[in-house]
Amino acid sequence: EDDFQFILCEGCRQESPNLKLLTCLHTLCLGCLSKNEPVGQCPVCCTAIQHAKGIPDMDNLLFTNLQARLKVYKQMVDGVDLFCDNCRRAGEFWCSECFEFLCTKCFEAHQRYLRWESHRARRVTDIRAGPAKDFLEDIRRAGILSCSNPAHKGQPVSIYCQRCEKALCCSCALLDNQHAPFRDIRSETQRRQEELSSMERELRRRRSGFEATYASLQDEAARLEEAQREMRELIGRRVEQLVRLIRREEEELVGLVEARQEQGRWELARELRHVEGVLRRMEAGERLVEKMSLYATEQEVMDMQPFIKASLQELQRLQLPLATGQAKPGPFAECRARLQAL
Repeated sequence: EDDFQFILCEGCRQESPNLKLLTCLHTLCLGCLSKNEPVGQCPVCCTAIQHAKGIPDMDNLLFTNLQARLKVYKQMVDGVDLFCDNCRRAGEFWCSECFEFLCTKCFEAHQRYLRWESHRARRVTDIRAGPAKDFLEDIRRAGILSCSNPAHKGQPVSIYCQRCEKALCCSCALLDNQHAPFRDIRSETQRRQEELSSMERELRRRRSGFEATYASLQDEAARLEEAQREMRELIGRRVEQLVRLIRREEEELVGLVEARQEQGRWELARELRHVEGVLRRMEAGERLVEKMSLYATEQEVMDMQPFIKASLQELQRLQLPLATGQAKPGPFAECRARLQAL
């Protein structure tokens, strides 16, 4: 089960039939989004959710469908409720094309009447003996696209219209002269998957720069904390040598150090949150593209690729923030000058 933890909501880590894909490429359920504070931000990376009510329109079809498929696989592994979907006898076979359990009698009829349609029915015992990935791969190979015309849902689809960017059946392509030019749907699906993979490779290359900046910001935060600690010790040693009349100066100096340190900490924390959010978005993008290439059906690629592509392009446009404090005087320079004068 560790292989499929990625299909859970990234907020509550639970399964949900209502998973939403955010523009930052994190996936959350409606429950987590509805109770998210502040509303309108991703609770994982704090990226703004580009929707008026904080609930994105894009469903994560890949993760939702994987949950449903894995529930069927778990039924087989547990041997629970395995009934023929036609006659309610004991289900001994599974057809990945029909997405149904079949008893022996219905299996024989299924093989006789659908042998020309390449339906792949397997014994439940054979599926149970294999890993979940093999089961999902069978479903992936059996997955078919549906025509974008609601009236032609049952028609096989093999054509892609480049003008309207939709999958079409032969009837739509022949009868509607507004559709042109055409491409083979499998070529288009492959092109989209390769485009996402290429963007994911570029994302990996850019990620190293963000990781270096993140590490630099962390080092600077540590140096700031160390400088603050040393300065407080110096102030304490020097002030102890002074008379009671200059206690007020001591309090001012300590207050100045605290103010500078707090200001620097706040600025660094803001930069760290930003870079950490970008890194999490990149991780989500890499993970989603990887899982798309492993488990997505052609329908899921066609539905989700434009949305994912737009999010990845937004990530590619992000610029690396410069580590602050590299060319500035120390945050306690003013305090040191006043202390030297004293």
